Amino acid sequence: MIEKFVEKYAKLIATVPEDIEVKRNDINEGFSEITIIANRVDAGKLIGKEGKMIGAIKTLISGCKAKDGISYKVNVQIRED
Repeated sequence: MIEKFVEKYAKLIATVPEDIEVKRNDINEGFSEITIIANRVDAGKLIGKEGKMIGAIKTLISGCKAKDGISYKVNVQIRED
């Protein structure tokens, strides 16, 4: 559920939306890592000036913690093609 939301949101921001990929890695029962893989052009847009865009994404995702009890860490990674 979270991955689909992050993917749709990231594609709205991206210049090259077809290069956006979101992966979820469950570290343990109460913690997961979400990685947004993006084109080099879009990585800066997803992070935003002074990290404000990625901060907003993290804030939205943190609201899901109340529902499912899982903490999320969000990373942006540049696509290596």
